[in-house]
Amino acid sequence: MAQESGRLEDEGWRVRKDGSRFWAHVVITALADESGALRGFSKITRDLTERRRQREILRQSEERFRVLVDGLKDYAIFMLDTDGRVTSWNSGARRITGYQAEEIRERHFGVFYPQAAIDRKLPEQELAMAREHGRFEDEGARLRKDGATFWANVVMSPLYDQEGMLMGYANVIRDLTDRKRAESLEQAERHTSAFLAMLAHELRNPLAPINNALHLLALKPPADATEKWVREVLHRQTGQITRLIDDLLDVSRITRAAIPLNRRALDARAVVRAAVEESMQWIQARGHELSIELPSEALAVLADEARLMQVMDKLLHNAARYTPEGGQVSITARRERDEVLVCVKDNGVGMDAELLHSAFDLFKQGQQAEQRPQGGLGIGLTLVQRLVRLHGGTVEARSAGLDRGSEFIVRLPALNEAPVTQAAAPERPFSTPRKVLVIDDNSDAANALRMLLENDGHNVRVAHDGVSGLALAREYRPEYLLLDIGLPRLNGYDIAASVRGDPELKHTTLVAITGYGQVHDRARTAAVGFDHHLTKPVEFSALQELFRAKA
Repeated sequence: MAQESGRLEDEGWRVRKDGSRFWAHVVITALADESGALRGFSKITRDLTERRRQREILRQSEERFRVLVDGLKDYAIFMLDTDGRVTSWNSGARRITGYQAEEIRERHFGVFYPQAAIDRKLPEQELAMAREHGRFEDEGARLRKDGATFWANVVMSPLYDQEGMLMGYANVIRDLTDRKRAESLEQAERHTSAFLAMLAHELRNPLAPINNALHLLALKPPADATEKWVREVLHRQTGQITRLIDDLLDVSRITRAAIPLNRRALDARAVVRAAVEESMQWIQARGHELSIELPSEALAVLADEARLMQVMDKLLHNAARYTPEGGQVSITARRERDEVLVCVKDNGVGMDAELLHSAFDLFKQGQQAEQRPQGGLGIGLTLVQRLVRLHGGTVEARSAGLDRGSEFIVRLPALNEAPVTQAAAPERPFSTPRKVLVIDDNSDAANALRMLLENDGHNVRVAHDGVSGLALAREYRPEYLLLDIGLPRLNGYDIAASVRGDPELKHTTLVAITGYGQVHDRARTAAVGFDHHLTKPVEFSALQELFRAKA
């Protein structure tokens, strides 16, 4: 070949004397005399073994990097040329954008931007900022091949050669759509919780004077049967409104895991009996027949008594509401191995398969038929399920179908130790007359509470704003200061701080009476010096007990 063409250049393996191989670059040149006759060949051999090894190392490194980049399916990693056209594409880019490599190569990366961003020349601005600052990072909306929008984190870095000439750009894109959606849901949940707290506060404010007015009415005998019936209706319905408000807040608290449980060893039978007594008004109002089946031995569980009773009460209330008048409702409790089971069963309207599947979903209800005029908010069973879960238990809904009744089975971990029966608290004596100051901008609420307290023998003063209330506190020096939080001119927190800083008022008991009743609200009142936190509408018996406690 050298003789034919005059020169041959080649690379390949060659063998040394000792048999070892080396990679050679060979040039063979044909040598001719003056007449053109071949006289021989010159051969120049260069040992390129080390250079070939380095080149192979580089090739393998590039291959590993390519495999690594292509295997990153959660990141779109691709190269752009100096004009912003795509030159490389990995599997993550395919997954996130929907484009195949052959579809996107040589296309400008502006194809990933919404039209509004293109009109603002955002792609060109990002290239310029990357060149200027050595790096560009941003979050924003980008487009997939099908036109769908996704939320992207974008990092762009310019690449330069050894002479400092721009070679192109490296782009890394993360799809943050799921995270953005989760953040939006969390923000919506925070807004919902704040709205529910405000709603509860605004609803509780008018309930407080209504409740206190009913207490005042109850101190006098009714004039006739009609007035007696009116009082009973008002009392029941204000109680129902209060329960609905509490349910709304409980759902908010449970969603945020903000309900503390005061758990102790209990006998579940006692909780069932108390819940039955609490629910009898609903059972009797609908004319139902109620059967109770409890074992003779104790059913010990570790539970918060008030919350467990809330579970039983809601299940009984639910059974009474969704069973036509004159129906049958039963509640049974027993132990099965390491669990205590409480079952509430009725022969009411039942549930179809779809409703059975979603019975515990928030705000979910069965269709409201004419024979079930009491609607509710659809949060009772959600509360039941979440409260039971907080106790480490489960609740199951069963129904054979529409008009075939329903059964709810609560399972709680059983305790092997017997619950301790708490001794009845000794009867407290009637409280002595107290000096009380009520500060509330709702004059109806303040005056109704004043009349109740005066009827109980206490000396009461009233103020309707923060500034005059604080001035009256310093003049009157009350034993008890019943204080609303959201006051004009000076709020309840500022008043509490001023009272706690006044040596003349160091013996005054501060009681927050407010529509705000969540955990952080109670923590805040305690932090500024309140001794007690009562949520509107306040049961007057709670105030009486508070006054007696200081006897």
